[in-house]
Amino acid sequence: MPNNPYSPIETKVLEVTTETPTIKTIKLKPKEEISFATGQFIELTIPGVGEAPFTPSSRPSVKDTMEVTVMKVGRVTERIHQLKKGDIVGLRGPFGKGYPLDDFKGKELLVVGGGCGFAPLRSLMYSLLERSDEFKKLFFRGGCKTPRELVYRSETEKWRERKDLNLKLTVDAGDESWQGHVGLVTTILDDVDMDYASGIAIVCGPPVMMKFATRKLQEMGFKEENIYLSMEKNMSCGIGKCGHCRLGIYYACKDGPVFKYSKIKNFPNIWD
Repeated sequence: MPNNPYSPIETKVLEVTTETPTIKTIKLKPKEEISFATGQFIELTIPGVGEAPFTPSSRPSVKDTMEVTVMKVGRVTERIHQLKKGDIVGLRGPFGKGYPLDDFKGKELLVVGGGCGFAPLRSLMYSLLERSDEFKKLFFRGGCKTPRELVYRSETEKWRERKDLNLKLTVDAGDESWQGHVGLVTTILDDVDMDYASGIAIVCGPPVMMKFATRKLQEMGFKEENIYLSMEKNMSCGIGKCGHCRLGIYYACKDGPVFKYSKIKNFPNIWD
């Protein structure tokens, strides 16, 4: 991070990949190397337009380039979707606290993702798979609305072939090309064969999905302190000054965005 946290690093766009009709992955090369821990986020600046927070979707072990996967939802993200190879943008960060991977050693892990939550979880899965021998079991359960909205499809197919990962995907509504499960992501959690009482669950996705997935995990027997949520609120300054991402007594940008459910469960409107 530069001495001035408000000063973005000049960053070149190396590649733009269309994932779905509304999602693109942007490969970036900052002028100086940036190290980030999986779960941390950056602010991507479009000169003359604005900036927005994104959790990198690439491997933390790669320092010279970074990827962010962006859903088109507003003015800044629409401009990001217009970026081309060679364009120059700004990058601030990384900010916040990531996943405490060392605390997961020797545990059984369940990662649950939905929709846009696949982006930060891609980075997490890279890290977990690189260290998979440190965990007793590793499960991934993911869902999205339709097959067209499933990002990283070819990559998740490769993950499915791994011996160290149990993976299952679902869609809310299938089509003629979809041969997998149809239903909400909570409907594919019952076949997860692990010790819920001592296991770790990690959830990332749209707020309503996180709400019901967390409720389901509690019903299964996961402890509140072992459920980790990625609470990507309206993070702006990145350093806990502007207050836009206030979450009870915490700031999502500084104290999160990764939180244990037990720490935030009593705050109002956490799923807004």
